[in-house]
Amino acid sequence: MKHTEKDSPGYWQENIRILTILMSIWFIVSFLMGIVFVDQLDNIRFAGFKLGFWISQQGSIFIYVLLVYLYLKAMDKLDKKYKLDDES
Repeated sequence: MKHTEKDSPGYWQENIRILTILMSIWFIVSFLMGIVFVDQLDNIRFAGFKLGFWISQQGSIFIYVLLVYLYLKAMDKLDKKYKLDDES
C-alpha cells in the first residue's frame, strides 16, 4: 500500500481539530440554544419571532448548512496543505 501524506498523524490531528470545533458549534446551536436556553432566548425578538423559537425552527438549519460549507472549505485547505488536492 502506498504511503500518502494523508497517513501522517499531522493530517489527522488537524482533521480532528476541525471536526471538534464544528461539532462544538453544532452542539451549542442545536442543544444549548435550541433546548436548554430557549426560554432565555425567547425574551429576544428576531424578525418578529422569539429568538429561541426561531433558532429551534429555522436558525439551526442555516447553521448546519454553514457548518457543512465551512467543513468543505477547511478540508480543501487541509488537502492542499498536505498536497492531496491532485489525488483522484
